[in-house]
Amino acid sequence: MVRRSKFLLIYAPVTKLHLKAIERKYYSLIRTTIEEELRFDPDVETKNRKPLKRHVTFEVEWELRLGPNNRFRVFYDIDMDFHRAHILAIGVKENDHLFIGGKEVKV
Repeated sequence: MVRRSKFLLIYAPVTKLHLKAIERKYYSLIRTTIEEELRFDPDVETKNRKPLKRHVTFEVEWELRLGPNNRFRVFYDIDMDFHRAHILAIGVKENDHLFIGGKEVKV
């Protein structure tokens, strides 16, 4: 049996501000999904977890889509050497617009 490595999840301090722009009722869903999806194998592409082909305003490598209609986005980088996933931003996608911390971000 292959044992999967557990990754440490590190949240950038600014993600607290990003969450404040999201309805509180979704906090548990966001936290639980991040834990389930990124704790093991955050570098494996899935239906809702993809490496970014283009960079948003900040440099980031991966995107996790979650929630109702996949409206929430979690942007993160991976440090394979130290088994860490750095959560850098949490946003909301509405149609073709991405909002992080309540402000629209160009993609």
